[in-house]
Amino acid sequence: MIDLREQRVERSKDEMLRHIKGFDLVPRFSVGVWYFSPSASRFHEAYGSKRSMDEILNVIRDLHDKKVVGGDLGLEAHYPNEVNVDNLDLFRDLQRETGIRLITIVPNLFYERQFEFGSLSNPDGTMRRRALDRTVEALRLNKELQTDFSVVWPGIDGYENPIGTDYYGMWRRFETGMAEAMDSVPGVRVAIEPKPYEPRGNNIYRNTANGLLMARDTEALLRAEDNRRLLREGHSLVTLNPEIGHVLMGHEELAYALASIMREGRLAHTHWNSQPLGNYDQDLNVGVLSLDQTYAGLVVLKAHGYGGRFGIDINPERIPIERALILNMNAIRAACSRVNSLDYDRLVEAMYSPSENRGVAEDVLTRALAPEGLGLLPI
Repeated sequence: MIDLREQRVERSKDEMLRHIKGFDLVPRFSVGVWYFSPSASRFHEAYGSKRSMDEILNVIRDLHDKKVVGGDLGLEAHYPNEVNVDNLDLFRDLQRETGIRLITIVPNLFYERQFEFGSLSNPDGTMRRRALDRTVEALRLNKELQTDFSVVWPGIDGYENPIGTDYYGMWRRFETGMAEAMDSVPGVRVAIEPKPYEPRGNNIYRNTANGLLMARDTEALLRAEDNRRLLREGHSLVTLNPEIGHVLMGHEELAYALASIMREGRLAHTHWNSQPLGNYDQDLNVGVLSLDQTYAGLVVLKAHGYGGRFGIDINPERIPIERALILNMNAIRAACSRVNSLDYDRLVEAMYSPSENRGVAEDVLTRALAPEGLGLLPI
């Protein structure tokens, strides 16, 4: 299990300066297999031909051969529609040939008609049992393949009409179901991905705070001895996988959200893209919008020692997948490089002594982004 406990450390000014100057963000990437095959939307047909999983993995193999991606690339896939016992050898072959491996297997709890009124939160016991069984199967597959965690996105759990919604029951059913699944396959970490809306009008865990409450409540329900031991040792078993687009859809501040998660040692993974504040889930390329949020978020990751992956979660409808991945990896690498080279002597002073460093944080960012030799005025 990847150790996230260091994320919780709160540092003095001198400790922060030593840490932040000695810790570099080193981007390691993961990609979701779902966007390698074009899909239709409510408003237009797919812009391209659909690919089988064999064809998708061949595209990834080709990207590796062309050195677009390295052998440390991680794959994300949903069970059972993208990865299952029948096609598992395809993923194993790719790992054996390239080193590229599955880092998470996500139980698909949101797409099928049977989950119309929710998955683990469904008031229909039969449907809820089906969701529970699928979650257990996905966790077992994660354990068998020794993935890093299992992302859980409760996209279809929630409501549209606030009148007549059983809120207490909705939360209780999901959390007890999640705990039961985790106790059935102890030792597997899960990572919840909050989202304010889509596909439900209101998703069950709308924002970062909801996700953190869910994590605490679910861990309190765990009973398997292996799980209790890990919790006693200070490990988080229910973590978060924040997506930048989802955070901004909910009008949250990215840096604040990431810091909230890391303060509890629960930042297992991150999903990166661009998104206008509010609006529908666009999954645009990194760096297209909200560049200020990107930089502020990366400073938080550096300040608190994030060593996890940068998951690229995009919807490249009008750009070939190879070009889209290059754009996003370049954008993340460039942003991390800039953040690693900020003037932290001045920035840390501004963090801990703002009254004596008015405007210094803004000046540090301006100078980091300015062309060399511009001759900016001192403040």
